[in-house]
Amino acid sequence: MTWPANVFADDRSPWRICVLGSDPFGDSLDKTLTGRSEQGRVFQILRAENLSELPRCQIVYIAYKDAAKRRAVLAELKNLPVLTVSDAPDFLQEGGIIQFQIGDRVGMSINLDQARSASLAIQTKMLEVSQNVVENGGVKNWR
Repeated sequence: MTWPANVFADDRSPWRICVLGSDPFGDSLDKTLTGRSEQGRVFQILRAENLSELPRCQIVYIAYKDAAKRRAVLAELKNLPVLTVSDAPDFLQEGGIIQFQIGDRVGMSINLDQARSASLAIQTKMLEVSQNVVENGGVKNWR
């Protein structure tokens, strides 16, 4: 994933990964990302019930079970350089960017149209491991 340069306040700003709603990860995100960095930036994990309680995030995992709440957050983040992620079944159709499918193995599907409108670039490698990709309004099965 590539974000526009202006999503960070300065060269030291952390990657902010935010979880909205009931956190399904427990402490696994913290354990996985503590002490790690990417492109010289550390990770900061934030959790809240409402988007208004969070600073600007680069990644927002939307854990709401209520589709109306998900759609409201997606509408608020639309066209902003924020990677939206969820495992909700209709997440891509609602306007999300990455939808995880959790079963025996974890799979993902990507809404490339929405990623582009949010000024996010998704590498071909991610598309190649995706089950489905929404592009130009249609769904392509990549696997």
